[in-house]
Amino acid sequence: MTILDKIIAEKYLEVEGQKSLVSISVLERKANFKRSVLSLKESLTKPESSGIIAEFKRKSPSKGIINNQVRVEDVTTGYTLAGAAGLSVLTDRSFFGGSMVDLIAARELNNIPILRKDFMIDEYQIIEAKAMGADVILLIAAVLDKNTIKKLATCAKSCGLEILFEIHDKEELDKIIDEIDMVGVNNRNLKDFKVDVGQSIMLAKQLPERFIKISESGIDNHETIKLLKNNGFRGFLIGENFMKDSNPGNACEEFIQLLK
Repeated sequence: MTILDKIIAEKYLEVEGQKSLVSISVLERKANFKRSVLSLKESLTKPESSGIIAEFKRKSPSKGIINNQVRVEDVTTGYTLAGAAGLSVLTDRSFFGGSMVDLIAARELNNIPILRKDFMIDEYQIIEAKAMGADVILLIAAVLDKNTIKKLATCAKSCGLEILFEIHDKEELDKIIDEIDMVGVNNRNLKDFKVDVGQSIMLAKQLPERFIKISESGIDNHETIKLLKNNGFRGFLIGENFMKDSNPGNACEEFIQLLK
């Protein structure tokens, strides 16, 4: 059993537990459920956009603890002030040390698009995401069949949420559907956690032109950003490179300044 298999098995149990604690009707009465969604697509395509989607992540299965000494409020406001085009907040507790409380706190203090970064397997999680204040949800090709992708995407659209659809290799290209808004290429293989930014370059020309292209993971220098831009990418999801710094917001600001 791979780490990804373990994560998904745990996620099914977690979702069933949440369903027994909080009903969909309660989620739909949350104030954030009624708020207007901010568009990550629009943020990434503005002429002045940094293209950076800055991530708050305490730990990961491959790296262990990255940074558990900082507050989500401080880091995400730092990212926003630095000029990030969007935020990504991990809500997986067991493997990434995240929580729904983190995203709710980030939403309260920031007026830029927020991605709920989690392993989405059930429509309940989409309702949850909207109730937390997320603007975008992540659907991962490696853990979903095409029928489930369609069902979850339809639910997300009914909530007004945007969809980032994540692939890793060319075999997952046929899972792309019209309902998604952005295609992300994860340079980290979720089965063995090896990272290769070349995955984004390899898949760039095979991605449908109608979708915004986002490169995820392993981006730690400006030359890589230039290379990715030359291959049609408009978004760049960066977490560990910022989070390993004692002040992730400052690290993000310095990175973005050097892109100008």
